[in-house]
Amino acid sequence: MTASTQHELVLVREFDAPREKIYKAWTDPDLLKQWFVPRPWGVAEATLDVRPGGSSVVVMHDPEGNQYPNRGVYLEVVENEKIVFTDAYTSAWVPAEKPFFTGVILLEDLGNGRTKYTAKALHWRAEDKEAHEKMGFHEGWGKAADQLAELLAKM
Repeated sequence: MTASTQHELVLVREFDAPREKIYKAWTDPDLLKQWFVPRPWGVAEATLDVRPGGSSVVVMHDPEGNQYPNRGVYLEVVENEKIVFTDAYTSAWVPAEKPFFTGVILLEDLGNGRTKYTAKALHWRAEDKEAHEKMGFHEGWGKAADQLAELLAKM
């Protein structure tokens, strides 16, 4: 097992949408709220400063209304191609109490308005990767990707 497979979870999809639309769905708070978490969960708030060093706050809520704030920063942003974000920092460069993962979203143009979508979750420790898997990474991120596909069809 390589270091990357010990620490990395990956979801790959192909969408019948240009990568510009997918990028917009990741960077426009109103669009992000529509697909980002698997229903019946939802997003109560999304504040996104999409630029390297910019902060993000996404407040998820469960069906009972309990809220779960997720704070982070963007590490790398290449419009319509790549978004890298982490919860290792809460805002600016203030370290988080317990960093969990870094997310990498890759958008590859396949031609004819299709896009290869790769979402990676890179964890500091193998234990964190295992915990994320048990939390339902593949199911949850997969369902969110299905909801993203529904949104893209309407855009």
